[in-house]
Amino acid sequence: MARTVAIGLQYFEDIRTRNVFYVDKTNFIREWWESEDAVTLITRPRRFGKTLNMDTLNCFFSNQYAGRGDLFEGLSIWEEEKYRELQGTYPVIFVSFAEVKCRNFKDAKRRLFETFENIYRKYPYLPENHYLSRIINRRDALAKKGEMYAVDTNELIEVMYQLSRYLYEQNGKKVIILLDEYDTPMQEAWLNGYWDEIVDLFRQMFGITFKGNEYLHRAVLTGITRVSKESIFSDLNHLKVVTVSSDLYADCFGFTQEEVSYALEEYGLSEQKDAVKEWYDGFTFGKHTDIYNPWSIINYLDEKALAGYWVNTSSNGLVNSLMRKGDADTKMIVEDLIRGKSFKAKIDEQIVFNQLNESNDAVWSLLLASGYLKVMDIEIVDTELDWTQVYTLSCTNKETRIMFFKMVQGWFRTEDKSYNNFIKALLINDKKGMNRFMNNVALKTFSYFDSGNQPSYSEPERFYHGFVLGLMVDLSDRYVLTSNRESGFGRYDVMLEPKNKEDNAYIIEFKVHDADDEGTLQDTVAAALTQIEDKKYDTLLIEKGVPADKIYKYGFAFEGKKVLIG
Repeated sequence: MARTVAIGLQYFEDIRTRNVFYVDKTNFIREWWESEDAVTLITRPRRFGKTLNMDTLNCFFSNQYAGRGDLFEGLSIWEEEKYRELQGTYPVIFVSFAEVKCRNFKDAKRRLFETFENIYRKYPYLPENHYLSRIINRRDALAKKGEMYAVDTNELIEVMYQLSRYLYEQNGKKVIILLDEYDTPMQEAWLNGYWDEIVDLFRQMFGITFKGNEYLHRAVLTGITRVSKESIFSDLNHLKVVTVSSDLYADCFGFTQEEVSYALEEYGLSEQKDAVKEWYDGFTFGKHTDIYNPWSIINYLDEKALAGYWVNTSSNGLVNSLMRKGDADTKMIVEDLIRGKSFKAKIDEQIVFNQLNESNDAVWSLLLASGYLKVMDIEIVDTELDWTQVYTLSCTNKETRIMFFKMVQGWFRTEDKSYNNFIKALLINDKKGMNRFMNNVALKTFSYFDSGNQPSYSEPERFYHGFVLGLMVDLSDRYVLTSNRESGFGRYDVMLEPKNKEDNAYIIEFKVHDADDEGTLQDTVAAALTQIEDKKYDTLLIEKGVPADKIYKYGFAFEGKKVLIG
């Protein structure tokens, strides 16, 4: 009988004491322990088992789980005597920053304080005069007077260090520290404008906890991103970093092909293996390919239906913001990603958040770490003056490609439906309506995309590529849309090739008004139409059997935020 599929269980003890689906990842314990690394940072996309693996470490090493070897019976780690003897023998501090998602630094400090307070309460034998006990007592005394305690930054910095010291004194053994989702507060700080304050806090906290801590035996940190060393890890020169391009622990997070095959067989879904692979496979960690998204697989086993389970667990607000603000090159790459194509980018896996608004490469680095992109190939460019890694990247799988598609749909879902009205006018060749609607669309879209770094009124390509993306999402069921491709003697801007032979085809050319060569916008439109004819952009459509009288050609002329279509 197949085990129950339980959604959202993240705690090892809960999973092992109930008959629920579980993939044995306890080899991670062995690999990490035998590495002897003092402080390890592991980055993986969200919902990839980081919290469960950290809790598994906690249950294995923590002396609060002494005598609970039954949790590990039948699992890989329990096969060796030396590990059976190791279970439950260390003081462990297990902290998660998952809930530290705040709009300002003051609230972030308060949430951090509450997080540490909850950790301290797991040790009821702490004396009243202990470090955090004194702070809690002071806060409670103020509350009785009706006064609010203001969390002091300097007090927060020492919390994990002071607890390490006390646990060492009580147990006579150095502690293991497990810090899950270490980068969640930093992502929130970057989005909400208090990046410098949170970085200063964590730089000092991590320095005293993981470098200057004589009571620390070993530590593991997990998160989605590798925040740059200069930001918070400047004092940690002994940090072992394991990113998505590393070979270490490659099969410890996410499900392998073999594990997914067994799961599909257990639940009678083996016939769907090809579709499941298309939707949820594609993650690559180091040289280990064919890693499946565990969250989507578990939900698929439960629902027995293909859907975007993983991409729907987050608002994707950061990704959406970065894509929307991107320049013309970013929009072109999004077009290619939706079409299933790849692109090249220089990747530095150290995420420098304050560069995200300035560098496309920093954006792609973040998307790679977050799991939205996968590595197809890495090329080392080694010159006399430079050494860089050029990655070939693509959408990870069908699930992420659909996410990009829906994200773009959201950009053009305007309240007054002006964009949809333009599409309707285009399809019935209503030139007057197209001009009326397009000027409204242009004004709105220019304003929408102008929150980026390069304003679109001075770089119309930003609007043009936004326009192309809008056409893609609104007409994908009826047309094959291509842009900037060769046909005849040149490269057209936009071509709409009908999927139904009864529909018309369209060629669109964009031109910015040049006051030196063209007197009016009408002249610019004429120049665009002349280019379509002279370059014979309709060659490809004619070769595919589209009748010449069903090919409509339009010139779009831009002057500032004004558009004229002819």
